[in-house]
Amino acid sequence: MFDRLLFPTDGSDGAAAALDHVLDIAAAHDATVHVLNVADTNLDSVTRLGGDVVDVLEREGEGIVEEAATRADRRGVATITEVLQGEPYSTIVDYAAARDVDLVVMPTRGRGGLGRLLLGSTTERVVRRSDVPVLTLRPDGTDVAYPYRDVLVPTDGSDCATAALRVGIDVAAAEGAALHLLSVVDVASLGVDVRADIQTTAMRESADAIVEEAAALATDAGVDPVSTTVEEGTSIHRTIRSYVTDHDVDLVVLGTHGRTGFDRYVLGSVAEKLVRSSPVPVLTVRNPADEV
Repeated sequence: MFDRLLFPTDGSDGAAAALDHVLDIAAAHDATVHVLNVADTNLDSVTRLGGDVVDVLEREGEGIVEEAATRADRRGVATITEVLQGEPYSTIVDYAAARDVDLVVMPTRGRGGLGRLLLGSTTERVVRRSDVPVLTLRPDGTDVAYPYRDVLVPTDGSDCATAALRVGIDVAAAEGAALHLLSVVDVASLGVDVRADIQTTAMRESADAIVEEAAALATDAGVDPVSTTVEEGTSIHRTIRSYVTDHDVDLVVLGTHGRTGFDRYVLGSVAEKLVRSSPVPVLTVRNPADEV
């Protein structure tokens, strides 16, 4: 399912650590890695060297992508390298769409100062706007394992969550991984109303139906084993993170947007918090019909 991977890189330590994971995936799936460096046009980078006018960021970017390509070649992974000028997040999103990329892989942070490309804000903008699934990794490389053996898909039954579920099922099937399906009942949204217990019961019943339906889709796709869990929580992203730790999850797959109102489980803010804080890689999936 991963034939063309896009790896935007700024040459930072975080990007270097993420490249190892990209090459693991590419080697396992015989995929081509597009290595992209974006020379940020918001920065003044043109200078004169030896009588020639050059773009310092473009020249630096060429060295960065060449170094990544050399590392890929040592692993037997094919690469396509490119250095482009533009706004980093929009250039990344447009490149992924134009090249029919299957997966974008980015660290959650990059450089600081003038050389920055992959700051958290850039990664989050890509996550929110990319129609291509985006795999994010913390730059410290905490708990990054491959191949994936346990894949978690938090779901609320929304269209975006269902799109993420399909991707999660495909990943679990391709990797031969166990699939965990989790729905979190947001009890914090109910307050102290006297009807809270009744509403909680109704929400649990709805969540049970959602994960059971999701499990049926996974089973029909040949994924085994599949486990389902419904948990109550006052902090959705913390509940998901606790599940990750308690069940040795290797990868979280979730939609960037979910339902609104009392039955919301996976909101955009939850996805962003997980991207920033998850100890394991997070694969976000955006429903193209969602507004950003």
